Amino acid sequence: MALAIETVHGVVPCILEVPSDEHRDPVAVLLAHGAGAGQQHPWMVGMRERLVARGVPTMTFEYAYTAAGRRAPDRMPKLLDVHEAVATRLAEDFPSVVLAGKSMGGRVGGHLVADGRFPAFGLAYLGYPLVALGASEPRSTVHIETIEQPQLFVSGDRDRLGPIDMVTQVARSVPHGTMVVIEGGDHSFTPLKSSGRTLGDALDVTADALVGWMVEIEGGLGGLAQAGGAT
Repeated sequence: MALAIETVHGVVPCILEVPSDEHRDPVAVLLAHGAGAGQQHPWMVGMRERLVARGVPTMTFEYAYTAAGRRAPDRMPKLLDVHEAVATRLAEDFPSVVLAGKSMGGRVGGHLVADGRFPAFGLAYLGYPLVALGASEPRSTVHIETIEQPQLFVSGDRDRLGPIDMVTQVARSVPHGTMVVIEGGDHSFTPLKSSGRTLGDALDVTADALVGWMVEIEGGLGGLAQAGGAT
């Protein structure tokens, strides 16, 4: 379902997919894109489709800059405004919403919850960009250490923007953190060709990890526990 959601920075397009299966989960996922590509990127489409196939209502959206066809990401305040507007709209249909995001999109979600602007059910960081491109020092993560909701970190062990030992330490520093490692994965979870695995395989592992984590934080209740999507 294509939606157009009004924000203070203009209308942004969204795509909401809701499973028709009777075991549909009551918790929805808002999946935010990374800095370099919007919701129609194959990575985003592949993850959205995998979550829906596992019974999870999932919505993706464009930040204002990608909606306008620009390449350079907006500043954090503008990103937060759009993210908040879209999350608030999704919460009208699904009172419990997990904020998930690829790279930058996950980081924006963390700021949104830490700032008290949206009461997410949980947060999932798919490739947390701990070290900015070209930087040598990690970004501060003090804000997410104040978040009481469960937080899932999924990272490739070859991720240069999120060195696995550093991200693991961050996951341990938050109140309710879970760490999942994508073996051989880079920042987008793409494995080495020599491994014999594909990006599709890595996205399957990621979707299974996210769904399994959702089942756990839901206390084993809801449709996902019956849908067979979790591992």
